[in-house]
Amino acid sequence: MTLEIGIILPTSTPDPAKPILGDVRAAARLAEASGLDSVWSTDHLVASAPILDSTVVLATAAAATDRIRIGYGVMLLALRPVAWAAKQIATLQYVSGDRLILGVGTGNPAHGDVGWRAAGASFAERGRRTDEALSLLPDLVAGRPVVLPDGTEVALAPGATMPPVLVAGDAERARRRAAAYAEGWVAIGLEPSEIGAHVAELSALAAEYGRPPLTVTVVAPPLATDPGQAAEQMSAYAEAGAARVVLALPGPEWQAGYEFAAKIKEQL
Repeated sequence: MTLEIGIILPTSTPDPAKPILGDVRAAARLAEASGLDSVWSTDHLVASAPILDSTVVLATAAAATDRIRIGYGVMLLALRPVAWAAKQIATLQYVSGDRLILGVGTGNPAHGDVGWRAAGASFAERGRRTDEALSLLPDLVAGRPVVLPDGTEVALAPGATMPPVLVAGDAERARRRAAAYAEGWVAIGLEPSEIGAHVAELSALAAEYGRPPLTVTVVAPPLATDPGQAAEQMSAYAEAGAARVVLALPGPEWQAGYEFAAKIKEQL
């Protein structure tokens, strides 16, 4: 199996005194020139550190590149009205030439509910609303008429190709959500030895819904600092059944992180 390598764009900073914001175009171009397969943007309204808007980031990355896939890593779908989310998704598909990967999640409780309250959304209802939105998105993005939960009928135009959906989350509920609505599942920080059991579970869950087996994307834990050893770790993920590994930035020097990812890719 060929393992895809993605990397998170430099859209947030743990240290406001040393911001790494504003390098999205350069980062996306470097990732593409280095042979990486995808770039990803995290998604929060209010987070524990300054952060850029994910949709604007991905549009910028798409405009700066020609080949590389762009991904929400991951969109907090329930934070938005579903029709508005669908409009953003369809537009990104249009401007990128169908390069979008739609990662979806329900949010990390560690960030609290301030962003949800600021958006007028219910943190407690986020799981139910995510399921509801996922059921409506394919028709909304395609431009087909949809009756929204409040009874409003709407058809968005122009329609677009529905991107592949990946559902993130380590809980069993998230894996069942992935099996019901998505093409893949995103695991956070799992080691290669932990992937196999989840691959088998996902296949069984997908079969319950009459759907094909899911792909597995892993947001990797910290890797070895030697590119050769890190490439061996990546190979172990592929052997365990992962289709893609997404690398997080190790620190404010994002260029060094991208160059390191390129060296790994060369050795796979």
